[in-house]
Amino acid sequence: MHSIVLAAEPAASSGRLVPAALAGIALIVVLITYFKVHPFLSLTLGSVLVGAIAGLPMADTIEGFGKGFGDTAAGVGALIALGAMFGKLLADSGGADQIVDTIVGRSGRRFLPWAMALVGALIGLPMFFEIGLVLLMPVIYLVARRSGLSIIAVGIPALAGLSAMHGLVPPHPGPLVAIDALKADLGLTLGLGVLVALPTVAVSGPVFARYASRWVDVAPPELYVTDAADDDEEVTKGEVTKGEVTKGEVTKGEVTKGEVTKGEVTKGEVTKGEGRRRPSFAVTLLTVLLPVVLMMGKAFADILLDEGDRVRTVLDDLGTPLVALLIAVVVAMFTLGLGAGMNRQSISASVTASLPPIAGILLIVAAGGGFKQTLIDTGIGDLVADWVKDSGFSVLFLAWLVAVLIRLATGSATVATVTAAGILAPLVSGLDSGETSLLVLAIGAGSLFFSHVNDAGFWLVKEYFGLTVGQNIKTWSLMETVISVCGLVFVLLLNLVV
Repeated sequence: MHSIVLAAEPAASSGRLVPAALAGIALIVVLITYFKVHPFLSLTLGSVLVGAIAGLPMADTIEGFGKGFGDTAAGVGALIALGAMFGKLLADSGGADQIVDTIVGRSGRRFLPWAMALVGALIGLPMFFEIGLVLLMPVIYLVARRSGLSIIAVGIPALAGLSAMHGLVPPHPGPLVAIDALKADLGLTLGLGVLVALPTVAVSGPVFARYASRWVDVAPPELYVTDAADDDEEVTKGEVTKGEVTKGEVTKGEVTKGEVTKGEVTKGEVTKGEGRRRPSFAVTLLTVLLPVVLMMGKAFADILLDEGDRVRTVLDDLGTPLVALLIAVVVAMFTLGLGAGMNRQSISASVTASLPPIAGILLIVAAGGGFKQTLIDTGIGDLVADWVKDSGFSVLFLAWLVAVLIRLATGSATVATVTAAGILAPLVSGLDSGETSLLVLAIGAGSLFFSHVNDAGFWLVKEYFGLTVGQNIKTWSLMETVISVCGLVFVLLLNLVV
């Protein structure tokens, strides 16, 4: 076990710190789950309660919360905003549809679940889970009807790709805030996150869907029915070949104003500009992968090249997360925006419309940073570090378990991530860069465990798939659990070689 360097002296004895931490977390859980208070307010009130019970002066509690709030907002706020802009351009330009149509259109019936998992992973790389889900639902319905497969067989792999990327791979909010809180290397975490996510998606997506579709066999709900979809009888079972999922089939009218909430996909996102040309598949794919390549290039340069080397300096500059995402957004304006025939006004409107839906996410993430700082200031984190050092538990398993418990209690993957990262922050001083990145991924995997009735995503999937609560638990909830457990297993396996 690595030696652990402790920070400041605790504000009180362990007899007060443990109840303070438990009371703060319990208050957050009760406010979010029972009273339906917004997580931003819940985390703020939880921080105040922790400081009060731990004996920290109120002025110091507020100052510490403000510092954590500001540092987290400064560290990840711009990245989340740039990620949202990139995702919106991808959706509005038709680039996302191009990726979907190309991959699905070239897959035979047998490989459709694998193709849908790949689509979910690629769309999930730059997009938030909810937006990716809304974007993919018409395609899931269409592919299920055309192929004769259950919506579970087609939909679960796509959801697995979306969810795994959301929990494990930056620039999504959860991994970003954990990277910031634990001072992990973003490029290295991104590379390891992809290594963990790919086999995790394979097991929790196509493999799990093979069994889940036997337990729950439902036809696609009668949503997004178009003239093209009504011709299903003319398409023989299993005939999903190139050209059958075409440009017009996932466009006008399939996602209409009012079918989704709070601007996740607004009027015109999948409708306006039906005659607009799409960017090519190659251009779209290269644009999506650009920020990933830049950030991973920085990670490889730091490992393989000497400090001060000119190539390493250039790659370090280009791979800095803010620079990489900024370059990706600017490039996307040309390759996806202008490349799809969008004018300057359309591009500006798309970028502007991407920001309001993420305001709540930014506040939750920043408040989570404030709560983390309160835990650090009171010395609770050091107490946990001492306990871990003497317990013999794997730090990675403990991080996963803490995130699992908070996820089960609050239903929020983001709250689980930021809270677990705050509790475990003092452990980082005894870990090397690779282990710190794996700690981030263990927390991310734990934050996805068993989505149930207190998670908004649970109800979103249930309604879109037309399932009962029981059917949703047998499919979506179990899929999330498989992602979480597989994620932990692959993190522990990587820990043997990293």
